[in-house]
Amino acid sequence: MSLKTFFIRIFSALFLFLILSGSYSALSQVKKKKIEINPADSSLLESHSPGKASLYSAILPGLGQFYNKKYWKIPIVYAGFGTLGYSVTYNQRGFTKYKKAYIDFTDKLPETQSYLDLIGGNLDPVDFDPVLHPDTYDSQQEQWFSKQLRNNMDYFRRNRDLSYIGLIGWYLLNIVDATVDAHLFDYDIGDDLSLKVEPRLMYAGKDMNTLGLQLSITF
Repeated sequence: MSLKTFFIRIFSALFLFLILSGSYSALSQVKKKKIEINPADSSLLESHSPGKASLYSAILPGLGQFYNKKYWKIPIVYAGFGTLGYSVTYNQRGFTKYKKAYIDFTDKLPETQSYLDLIGGNLDPVDFDPVLHPDTYDSQQEQWFSKQLRNNMDYFRRNRDLSYIGLIGWYLLNIVDATVDAHLFDYDIGDDLSLKVEPRLMYAGKDMNTLGLQLSITF
C-alpha cells in the first residue's frame, strides 16, 4: 500500500471519527432549546457561536474544541499534528541525504563521497564508481546506482510533500470539527431515543407481497 493511499485512509477515518462523534448527538435531538430573550438584553441573543469556534481553531488548533467543551478532542488534534510533523521531518531528512548523495555521485569529483555511506554490504564501489575506480567499474552498474539514488530522493520528496498536504488538511479538519460541534452545542438532547425493528408486508408487484423488515427510530 502506497503512502498516499495510507494518508487518504487515515484522514478519512479520522475525519469520520471527529465529525460523527460531534454530530452523534443530532440523532437524538428533539428541537433546539427555546430560550425566552428580552429584546433589550442583546447579550443573550447568541449563547454559543460557531463563528467563534471556527476563529479560535484557526488561530490556535484545539482552542475551538476547548470553547465547545470537547476537551477530550484536544489531544487527538495535537497527536495528528505531531504525527504529520514527524513525517515531514523524517522525509525531509531522507530527501536531503539522498539528494546530496546523488549530487556527489554525479559531479565526478573524488572529494565528494557521501553516497558511500548509503551502500549496503552487498555493493562494492569498484563495480559502479567511475571516479574512484575507473578501471573496474561497469557502466550499467553506474547507471543503475545513479537511478537508485534518484528514485530514493524522489520517494522522500513525494512523501514529504504529502505530509505537508496532510498538515494543511488536518488544520482545516480541526476548524471544521469545531464548527460542527458549535452548531450542535445548543441542541436539546432527548432521552427517549429508541430503535424498533418489526416485520412488514411489502408490495412486490403483480398482486404479490413479500415479507421485509421495517426500522423505526423514535425521537
